[in-house]
Amino acid sequence: MPRVFNFSAGPAMMPEAVLRRAAEEMADFSGSGMSVMEMSHRSKDYVAIFEGVEMKLRAALGVPEGYAVLFLQGGATLQFSAVPMNLLAARGAADYAVTGFFSKKAFQCAKMYGDVRAACDTGDYYAIPGQDGLALNPDASYFHYCHNNTVYGTRWPYLPETGGVPLVCDMSSSILSEPADVSKFGVIYAGAQKNMGPAGLTVVIARKDLLDAPPLPGTPDLLRYKAQAENGSMINTPATYGVYLLGLVLDWLAGQGGVEAMAKHNARKAAAVYDAVDASPVFACKAEQSARSMMNVVFSSGSEETDGRFIKEAKARGMVTLKAHRATGGIRASMYNAMPLEGAERLAELIREFA
Repeated sequence: MPRVFNFSAGPAMMPEAVLRRAAEEMADFSGSGMSVMEMSHRSKDYVAIFEGVEMKLRAALGVPEGYAVLFLQGGATLQFSAVPMNLLAARGAADYAVTGFFSKKAFQCAKMYGDVRAACDTGDYYAIPGQDGLALNPDASYFHYCHNNTVYGTRWPYLPETGGVPLVCDMSSSILSEPADVSKFGVIYAGAQKNMGPAGLTVVIARKDLLDAPPLPGTPDLLRYKAQAENGSMINTPATYGVYLLGLVLDWLAGQGGVEAMAKHNARKAAAVYDAVDASPVFACKAEQSARSMMNVVFSSGSEETDGRFIKEAKARGMVTLKAHRATGGIRASMYNAMPLEGAERLAELIREFA
């Protein structure tokens, strides 16, 4: 059966070249006589893989020397607790931008740990507030926001100015999809299952001076950034195969021209689908034009029955997992790095034909 165009929001489509290379190396990695997933994480062969992947990620994102790169587990959701546990005690307060489904979950989780307030809460999550719409606390330990909103299909079109308060950003659905100046952030975290590899791996990039901040009492070592950095992300067995696959994805990304080339590719895909939706007499996109996501195009006819027919027809044409999140209903086309332009163009063609 030919491969389908998988528009899932995550776990998401992976580059076919990566899957084929992983298949070739599955039973015998580089003459070792074993699979990577069988290797001891302390072995010489695996440590070489692990350290090599960190170097590739630093190169791809331009991570400065003064930052630690951690390969952890628990997904972005566990970071909703890890961030306040590590950073909140520094000044005792934190600001959260509540602009979507997961930023709201992060905010609600952080409130359990101390003085955490919403710098904004748009309520209608189809728009991103401007800089003047942020009520900032200059004495906050950090400002947290989610760069790309997978559920409502929006992204921050600008970098928030916080007057020196460290930026903490959930980049789960946009990391590696466009350039980001890492030096502007205190902490970046991301689940791997959209642009980096399979579910199970979480990447945290943290400014080293923030690692010295005292964590909240009772923070376990597995959630302490400094403890993880001092132990090379190996306090316990890491997601060994997920890290290996991230390395293959980074090799593939470099072959595509890197993050800057990928951003242009993603913009073309998104434009193809948005143009078709905007011209359609059947479908509409609620996301504010200036804040539309390149990764997740969310649209609907306003009729559950009509949307269902479209999703069924798309599946018959080899385009799957287009049903949107329950919070919005409708249709969601998630087009992360691995989605080829052909998939976006085929979806746009169906949108036009469906009218």
